[in-house]
Amino acid sequence: MRKLFSTLLLSLGVFSAQAWSATPGDIRQSGFVYCVNGVMNTFNPQMASGGLVVDTLAAQFYDRLLDVDPYTYRLIPELAESWEVLDNGATYRFHLRQKVDFQKTAWFTPTRPMNADDVVFSFDRVFNRQHPWHNINGGSYPYFDSLQFSDAVQSVKKLDKNTVEIRLNSPDASFLWHLATHYAPVLSAEYADKLTKSDRQEQMDREPVGTGPFMLSEYRAGQYIRLQRNENYWKGTPRMSQVVIDLGAGGTGRLSKLLTGECDVLAYPAASQLSILRDDPRLRLTLRPGMNTAYLAFNTRKPPLDRPEVRQALALGINNERLMESIFYGTAETAASILPRASWAYDTDARITPYNPQKAREELKALGIENLHLNLWVPSASQAWNPSPMKTAELLQADLAQIGVRVTIVQVDGRFQEARLMEMNHDLTLTGWSTDSNDPDSFFRPLLSCAAIASQTNYAHWCNPEFDDLVHRALLSQQLATRIDYYDRAQALLAKELPVLPLAYSLRLQAYRYDIKGLVLSPFGNASFAGVHRDNGEETSP
Repeated sequence: MRKLFSTLLLSLGVFSAQAWSATPGDIRQSGFVYCVNGVMNTFNPQMASGGLVVDTLAAQFYDRLLDVDPYTYRLIPELAESWEVLDNGATYRFHLRQKVDFQKTAWFTPTRPMNADDVVFSFDRVFNRQHPWHNINGGSYPYFDSLQFSDAVQSVKKLDKNTVEIRLNSPDASFLWHLATHYAPVLSAEYADKLTKSDRQEQMDREPVGTGPFMLSEYRAGQYIRLQRNENYWKGTPRMSQVVIDLGAGGTGRLSKLLTGECDVLAYPAASQLSILRDDPRLRLTLRPGMNTAYLAFNTRKPPLDRPEVRQALALGINNERLMESIFYGTAETAASILPRASWAYDTDARITPYNPQKAREELKALGIENLHLNLWVPSASQAWNPSPMKTAELLQADLAQIGVRVTIVQVDGRFQEARLMEMNHDLTLTGWSTDSNDPDSFFRPLLSCAAIASQTNYAHWCNPEFDDLVHRALLSQQLATRIDYYDRAQALLAKELPVLPLAYSLRLQAYRYDIKGLVLSPFGNASFAGVHRDNGEETSP
């Protein structure tokens, strides 16, 4: 039942609006159309476990205390002009930027700039289980729940109007990186107070108010989201007055819209479409390394997958080279660790599981495994880490059939997958993860910690106290060499236990029309659209 109320409201389409025409003529002079496949269940990234809200919308509606430079991978100021790390990493003090206005929307008019009250409200709501807003719309904050921040954060305090201090129970060297993710927006405490007085608190997460470059204007479930420019954006007025997020077509349908000009930007094009995109003079293509990993999760709570040797045997039957050729077409490399190669803690000694179907059959037979039938859950939408999940699943199905394992593919969307995960009735899940951070903790704890089972981000249902201890010890030190040593040991343990089988590190792809300029593709997710504009001076006939 988590988030059911807000999900229902969103699925009904809470904003009445005239239907948006598929032709882009009405916005060609004032904006652009961004085509992406995704499922909505909230507009608040704090309550999301990834997907469209985090990857695309968060950077438009909200700002964070800190940001990550997409080129240097370093932390940089955003709503916090500066910060201090005290008590060996157990206390963090943030000095806030002044004269930053919240958005003036149809449902809220701010009377003051952003200040410490807003930062305290935003994080206290998530970290403090006793906060009056914590349980609004379900009380689930998957990313931070998986990190156990409700237990780790001692206090979030306002020291003065422009200074906030967050105290932890123990040092955490990754803490700043987690606050720089899109899961950590700054919300308006004044908006929350207004909603409390009118007993309409649930609106906070479905009618967003942030300090970002764009505001929500219209939403039609399964069709589109229209964004309107925030004229008072503190970094300067965005160059386009509106953006339409087109949700109405998948796969080849979105490619067709890009080719005909109905879409200006195509997020996550299939790698098989690259030749078409490269050969069309009307289009541009951007490729960048991404902080993401596609992987296969074994449900370690279900026999016989609860035995590491069975998981190892199944891994031998998967032909990763064919996945690279048939799914990614040169836009990914085979993964050897759950950590992307771009992470500073990536274990260079990590080895890819070899493809050896004969050995796989022999090991399964020796283990007494016969006539094994597994259900494989597969997301329906293309993802940053996998442009063709269903085709990938079919290849895995064929590979495992060769070693005598029958696989039934169950296609699911994000909400269904989250709702059914706790029932533990799946055997395998084809999924992946991408973050706004190159800190390894952004992968290890959300995906594989014991706490991440309850937060529904640990699809393997794997709980290993030794692993949790190694990850925890790594957080206690500010010394990079010490952290790397613990993370190397954690990766060695993962290779031995294999709760998840890493498959690929995918390049981030984005295709767009020739006249679209200023579109930044970040390895950590889609960046703000504030600088995007249309250069009509270069427009030529197709």
